[in-house]
Amino acid sequence: MADVYTNPEKHVVLSNNVKLPILGLGTSHDGGYSHEAVVWALRECGYRHIDTAKRYGCETYIAQAVKASGIPREDIFLTTKCWPADYGADTTRKAFIGSCQRLDTEYLDMYLLHWPEVPSGSGDKRQMLRDTWRALEVLLDEERVRVIGVSNFLEQHLDDIIEDCSITPHLNQCEFHPFNNPKHLRQYCKDRSIQFEGYSPLAKGRGLRGPQVVSVARQLGRTPAQVLIRWSLQNNVPCVPKSTKPERVKENSQVFDFVLRKEDMTSLDNMKQTVTCVNRATIQDKIDNPLPDGYKLNLSKVTVEP
Repeated sequence: MADVYTNPEKHVVLSNNVKLPILGLGTSHDGGYSHEAVVWALRECGYRHIDTAKRYGCETYIAQAVKASGIPREDIFLTTKCWPADYGADTTRKAFIGSCQRLDTEYLDMYLLHWPEVPSGSGDKRQMLRDTWRALEVLLDEERVRVIGVSNFLEQHLDDIIEDCSITPHLNQCEFHPFNNPKHLRQYCKDRSIQFEGYSPLAKGRGLRGPQVVSVARQLGRTPAQVLIRWSLQNNVPCVPKSTKPERVKENSQVFDFVLRKEDMTSLDNMKQTVTCVNRATIQDKIDNPLPDGYKLNLSKVTVEP
């Protein structure tokens, strides 16, 4: 599984030949939102991939940061996600248009289904997912989006989509770090030309204290965060680390000038699976008992330049 990533252009090529930057900037409503950090990431650190979601409540802020950065829209790979409450043929299309409006863009580079769950009162879950995925296929056909995919889908969920779809998902984004490394799911995706992408590469900070991670970092003269991100890259897994601190955003981008040794990769590839950052058991309740998008967003931390 650990194919060393050596592409000097810093991207992976998806099954439809679209190039995805292998390192992106994650955003969410957890921990607030930093306009300064996003502008800094684009303008000074070379990030060209931003990952967000309607659920996070910061799409409008991201649009403002992209504009402030001065980086042309066409140079940025912009990803957002459809929350399950918006699933369904017509509502998914409306959600897509709403995200485009908030992100101030005429198209999206990638649009993902956020979870395989659907609202409990939806009746036929499989039919709703089928209708929702078909809506994404139509958007792709209309060239409103360049890449369509899913997030947090396991093998059985992907089986249901693949059995009914015209277009196999280009990508599946899931939690991924040495403490949560779903090898069987990754192989499943690889066998079907579905790019596996990881979120929470630092395990929400818990991975920075792992003894094996710290040991590798000391031996290489790097930070634990850089080791964890580099480990993802060398597994050919794009990742989207998040930080609201400009200095951490810069640190996380400095991962292309060193290589983890074979023994380092083996050690990190085979760590005990002890950390789960996202509790799947709580997702259905969040879908059925909706809170406002961005409900965790600390607006006191949102500072947007005029």
